[in-house]
Amino acid sequence: MVTPADVTSTPAPARESPKAVDPPGTGLPRIVPRRRVGRRVTAAVALLAFAMVVNSVVRNDAFQWDVVGRYFTSAAVLDGLLLTLWLTAVVMVLGFLLGIPLAVMRLSGNPVLRTLSWGYVWIFRSTPLLVQLLFWFNIGALYPTLGLGIPFGPQFVTVQTVHLLGPTFTAVIGLTLHEAAYAAEVVRGGVLSVDPGQNEAAQALGLSRLRTLRRIVIPQAMRSIVPTAGNMLIGTLKGTSIVSVLAVHDLLYSVQLIYNQTYQVIPLLMVATLWYVAVTSVLGVGQYYVERYYARGSARRLPPTPPERLRARATALRRRSRRVTAADAGPAAGGAR
Repeated sequence: MVTPADVTSTPAPARESPKAVDPPGTGLPRIVPRRRVGRRVTAAVALLAFAMVVNSVVRNDAFQWDVVGRYFTSAAVLDGLLLTLWLTAVVMVLGFLLGIPLAVMRLSGNPVLRTLSWGYVWIFRSTPLLVQLLFWFNIGALYPTLGLGIPFGPQFVTVQTVHLLGPTFTAVIGLTLHEAAYAAEVVRGGVLSVDPGQNEAAQALGLSRLRTLRRIVIPQAMRSIVPTAGNMLIGTLKGTSIVSVLAVHDLLYSVQLIYNQTYQVIPLLMVATLWYVAVTSVLGVGQYYVERYYARGSARRLPPTPPERLRARATALRRRSRRVTAADAGPAAGGAR
């Protein structure tokens, strides 16, 4: 006689799925990855288009790659590149040194300081950079002399504007004042991105405003400041090419001087293009690691870096090859017995 307890205690036979196949020696269902046909077709089309573009560039004799290689490391081009890098570094440092006080003024409770800072940002963001550079280059027409003395009183030291503002100095002034307006907004946006509760918690702990700003607000604001500042740095590097209208011997102007003599316009422009691409690529890598540094604490685990992803992929490929080798060696050994 079969009791109800015997019925409930008797295990029911496992119902096999018609699609589940047990691999030999495991007892686990086989997992088949989904075949994404559309993704593979799209990738193949994109690779084909990329290969066609590369082939058209490499095999086009009009680029004159031999001329590009000859002038790529010439003395005139390298001197222009060094001036471009120097101009970019100086403008970024001075721009943020001026932009930080402007951002503090925008966040101040003083209506006069807040209005003056807003007016500065409004003026320099509303006018094109080329117009600003040409204006500063011709500032001598408005102010022939500049002096230092008592406000609304006598001047002790005067200097001729024509002798003071050369092309390079004019480019530094124009670019710095222009970048300061954007740097002020970048810093202000980064500070506003910090949760107000952080300041309240710091005040509850008795921290001073300076220590709160240095230890709590700025480290968290850098997460928002660094990406935008990195884009500004790259934009400033490329924007320095506009100073060529002032006859500043930057990278673009040096290239222009060469092709005005040789009439090889396309290959010389390719020289400038390749240098700009190389420098911006290096700056992009630096920006990535700076962002990663300030992203600590925002997530439990930071995303892997490109070298770490390559090592992980290489390790996975080695493991897969070992499994395939072991699976091939198993039947061979069984047949030998």
